[in-house]
Amino acid sequence: MADLQLSEEDEAMLAGEYGAAAELCLRMVVALARVRGATRLLTVESAHVDGCLYHGQAGLDFVERLGALGGRVAVPTTLNVGSLDLRHPDLVHADAETTANARRLMAGYTALGCKPTWTCAPYQLTHRPAFGTHVAWAESNAIVFANSVLGARTDRYGDFLDIGAAITGRVPDAGLHRDADRRATIRLDCAGLSRRLLGEDAAWGVLGHLAGRLAGSGVPVLTGVPVTVTEDQLKAFGAAAASSGGVGLFHVVGVTPEAPELAAIAAPDVVTHVVDADQVRAVRDELTTAHGPDLDALCLGTPHFSLTEFERLAGLLTDGGPFHHDVSAYVTTSRAVLAEADRLGYAETVRSAGARIVVDTCTYITPILDAGLRTAMTNSGKWAWYAPGNIGVDVALGSLAECVASARAGRIVRDEALWAS
Repeated sequence: MADLQLSEEDEAMLAGEYGAAAELCLRMVVALARVRGATRLLTVESAHVDGCLYHGQAGLDFVERLGALGGRVAVPTTLNVGSLDLRHPDLVHADAETTANARRLMAGYTALGCKPTWTCAPYQLTHRPAFGTHVAWAESNAIVFANSVLGARTDRYGDFLDIGAAITGRVPDAGLHRDADRRATIRLDCAGLSRRLLGEDAAWGVLGHLAGRLAGSGVPVLTGVPVTVTEDQLKAFGAAAASSGGVGLFHVVGVTPEAPELAAIAAPDVVTHVVDADQVRAVRDELTTAHGPDLDALCLGTPHFSLTEFERLAGLLTDGGPFHHDVSAYVTTSRAVLAEADRLGYAETVRSAGARIVVDTCTYITPILDAGLRTAMTNSGKWAWYAPGNIGVDVALGSLAECVASARAGRIVRDEALWAS
């Protein structure tokens, strides 16, 4: 095992000179570094903490222990979704004890100096890490977006380690922080897909699901796609790839910052997989567990809806009637994005159509949908992958336009020409 070299500041922190909380957290970071075979620790510029969801007493005890020990974050730290919508508390169907503990957990993290952003998409906020900077981000889609789209560097940090890195400002020099681990291991050749299909965010979620399944915890690279790829499409791809597999980084040649050409990022033994429309449609159908046309709910915003997604949705809703009275529609987003969507009028258009806007949490992990709802439609590959197991609903995956048409009709509507193109 490689020897881990600690700085004088690290040694002082381990000796308790920076407080008991920092000592405890650095012990965790050092233990991880030794497991990973790191020879040194890196200083990070920011952190994003995923541990805000209430899963039981252990997580609550941990954050409150850090607070009792005087813990404070050493770098700017944003917070992932919690188990409550603090702005609209009646939306979450949870018992009084769970609600109280979830609220305590969220308060515990803000007491450590974290920013109460409550979003799985911190990259939609004003502060975004610069290319090449080291950060300690948790939450799978945030990790993959930071690495891939922004070109920052974070490894996969889970609960407890995320706040440990935030309090110490230190992480192991290992994994996706290092050049060697950022090279592509599998290539998805998308040259045979139409521009119309690649123009749909949902298709990128399907491609991401396929990439995660093929790559596992490796690094996929896409070739043969238009250079006019949007951040929302890259967000959809990364979120799905991180869900179906363990992808923490992907490249798109000519689009993402580390991949001006294939040779710049491909490993010598990169494997090529050719993708065609039939395969994309087959993966869409795998993610669609619903049978028949019945539809009870529409769920958008996983990861959280961006301002440009609100603009697109509002545009689709401007002409045409409201959602069907039998369809419960939800859009999840962050407080910051909702404030802008309200200012620009997009949110009011969405509400007028019959949708409820959810903040601070997400509909595939929190009991928001009514118990009687059986079938939901989404344009998110991540939501489609997790919702059946998490909340017990059947799912239909479709484009945003298909979702809107279906919610208006009260039944699942497909544009099969899109998926055959």
